[in-house]
Amino acid sequence: MPSNSRTLVASIHDVSPLTWETTASMLDNLRPLGVSACSLLVVPNHHHRGHFLENHDFCSWLKERVKSGDEVVIHGYYHQRERKPGENAAQKLMTRFYTQDEGEFYDIDEESAFAAVLKAQTEFRQIGLNPSGFIAPAWLLSEPAKRALIRAGCEYTTLIGSVINLQTGSAHPSQSMVYSVRNTWRRLASLGWNAQLFRRLHNSPLLRIGIHPPDFQHPAIWRQIRNSISRALEDRVPLTYEQWLRTHGQG
Repeated sequence: MPSNSRTLVASIHDVSPLTWETTASMLDNLRPLGVSACSLLVVPNHHHRGHFLENHDFCSWLKERVKSGDEVVIHGYYHQRERKPGENAAQKLMTRFYTQDEGEFYDIDEESAFAAVLKAQTEFRQIGLNPSGFIAPAWLLSEPAKRALIRAGCEYTTLIGSVINLQTGSAHPSQSMVYSVRNTWRRLASLGWNAQLFRRLHNSPLLRIGIHPPDFQHPAIWRQIRNSISRALEDRVPLTYEQWLRTHGQG
């Protein structure tokens, strides 16, 4: 039987009405592997292409997922960052090459971040959901934005290399597996990197696997994700981030 001290958090990023069909298929695919709890990172108005509240069936589905044991996490607001004049090479590399203009909270100011998070919280509460966590797109979170999350009462956030309890200020080191599938060389690099990372994280108390809807369209990527999850659940308990924080992340 899995030990409660060893855990797995599988999270699906970029969940919205735009990705709903694929996300649902991914969850159906993961349930038989033993993923009884998953963190769903929901974008309120994905790329300005339709607010989640406008899709009543999607809202009902989210509520059913939470009743079934999954968790909704606020994932930015638009998941999109407008380019700014005068950006230097490092900023362009991070916001255009690395994130394809999706690093919404990368260099946002505190008041703008606070307003966006408060708006998202209010909108989720309209359908009876109260997300405790906020995770920035691409895990890019400015320090002013982090202060805004604390002001807004968010309990936790995650970066690619840690889970942060915003109420205590404690950061728990944990490198997330994640894939890039935009082109062939990225997919090949992702497969090699994550195979190595999975081995390196074998003894880590918390294993994190971040999944994006496009991963499902690439058989080699999806096969490795499934195999990693199956192997991990041989001696780990599946939790959401919220569950992990409350059982393991209070220190």
